[in-house]
Amino acid sequence: MDNKTDPQQVVIVVDDDESMRVALTYLFRSMKLAVKVFSSASQLLDSKLPDVASCLVLDIRLPGVSGLEFQDVLAKAGNHIPIIFMTGHGDIPMTVRAMKAGAIDFLPKPFRDQDMLDAVTRALAQDGTRRAGLQAASALRQRHQALTPRQSELFSFVTSGLMNKQIAARLDVSEITVKIHRGHMMKKMEARSVADLVRMAGELGIDKTNP
Repeated sequence: MDNKTDPQQVVIVVDDDESMRVALTYLFRSMKLAVKVFSSASQLLDSKLPDVASCLVLDIRLPGVSGLEFQDVLAKAGNHIPIIFMTGHGDIPMTVRAMKAGAIDFLPKPFRDQDMLDAVTRALAQDGTRRAGLQAASALRQRHQALTPRQSELFSFVTSGLMNKQIAARLDVSEITVKIHRGHMMKKMEARSVADLVRMAGELGIDKTNP
């Protein structure tokens, strides 16, 4: 890999035309993007996809599994890498099917370099946002799982709308004790307000109705 490229963003190219693979490699590396190239969908399936912001530049007509079929395979596997289709034989039904299935763009060959770069820029930004969201959700789950049983109980009570006095009565403890546990719980959850906790409960899929 060119050491001047950005390893945190990878463009994956799948095309059985070697000249197209070479041309796209030069194009993307000129923009300091890391590139991985494959001649078929099956070849890509045998490789490990990079765990960084990525996008797939995919020829719609490939030997063996077609580009559209490969899009279906990825979707069923739960892989949401953004896809940019390119073809020299595209038609309207193909375009509609690809776009409905979530493709970022559908570029007929020959395409302008700038059109491809614009599509790749959008795709990488989308994947970067998706990955950041997944990482944030994972971190939130880890913080919630790190709560003690009492702190977890407090989390449920607070996000259901109960006041400290009501929580104290439920737990048969003093309000001061509730405030202490609540403070520790909010610190662990990195929450600045009850509104933050309520939003977190929603993201965690926790029922906020009165317990």
